[in-house]
Amino acid sequence: MSEYQEMIRPEVAGLRPYSPGKPIEEVEREYGITDIIKLASNENPLGPSPLAVKAMQEAVTQVRLYPDNECFVLKKALARHLDMPEESLVLGRGSDEVIHMLGLCFLRPGDEVMMAEPPFTLYEFTAQLMGATQVRVPLRDFRHDVPEMIRRFSARTKLIFISNPNNPTGSYVTRAEVEQMLAALPPQAILVLDDAYTEYVTAPDFPPSLDYVRAGKRVVVLRTFSKIYALAGLRLGYGIAAPEMMRLIQQVREPFNVSSVAQAGAIASLQDPDQVKRSRDLNTQGLEYFYRELGRLGLRYVPSQANFIYIDTGVDCRKLFVEMLKRGVIVRTGDIFGHPTHIRVTTGTMDQNARFVAALEEALGVVRG
Repeated sequence: MSEYQEMIRPEVAGLRPYSPGKPIEEVEREYGITDIIKLASNENPLGPSPLAVKAMQEAVTQVRLYPDNECFVLKKALARHLDMPEESLVLGRGSDEVIHMLGLCFLRPGDEVMMAEPPFTLYEFTAQLMGATQVRVPLRDFRHDVPEMIRRFSARTKLIFISNPNNPTGSYVTRAEVEQMLAALPPQAILVLDDAYTEYVTAPDFPPSLDYVRAGKRVVVLRTFSKIYALAGLRLGYGIAAPEMMRLIQQVREPFNVSSVAQAGAIASLQDPDQVKRSRDLNTQGLEYFYRELGRLGLRYVPSQANFIYIDTGVDCRKLFVEMLKRGVIVRTGDIFGHPTHIRVTTGTMDQNARFVAALEEALGVVRG
């Protein structure tokens, strides 16, 4: 053990670094393939709005200057877009940073942080870093087990994270279930609704998360520009909460945490409503295609409200992953989520979706022998 290992905080020593999806460049180096599609990280295949691209190109010319620390113009645009007061908003480097802010602001050692099992990495990361106790509630039929979560509420429960739709399964918690949780919420607890994929949702009983904030509930809503707005490389997300709660969260926000280029891209994205419609329509078409083809192949899957689908391939997902790489298709393996025969696949363009299905059919034949 090095001298530095002895110096480190025990909460940090036990952290597991985030494991991202395999990048295209790495597959090119390993397999000598150049025609590669990446369907592993839930990115938008259409790319950002042309308005956003133009705004970002113009913003680059001014990067010698620090960005607007308060995100004044973006916050006003976002408040209009959401019909929420500006005082309810905080901007971050992705919603990941807002999750970290919640930990810094509210968690003490011994507090309980509730999440589904498997959780999004940043939920467990934040809990462990702050010395809080993780309460993990296993999914039931690939959905949040809301009755069990409520049963495990306690006087120590502080943050309850609900990824909705859930990553990696694509399932969702209904309005009725969220309102059951709110009715049972302990007085010291905050319900965090992670709406990263909300713009893709088509289910009529999906919870209206912003209404709970407007009603003064102890709710924080997380959203992002990384998914449907296709600005993942800029790292820009935001939190929404009652102004009195948001004033506390703002106290731990780092200065200049959102770049000027990210602010420009987001402002322009909000001016292009067709971006959301184009992306949602393509995603719905892609999911319907996947359902048909997976049914033809006799594979089970979880119906999705997000821009990805969780598939039980019936074979070792790591072996299948390698065979898919050989065919130039990158997917996400389910073993990291505790499901060794599953893969998570992002919807792409229709050409990419067809290529995925063809590669999957070939790869399954090889792995099954």
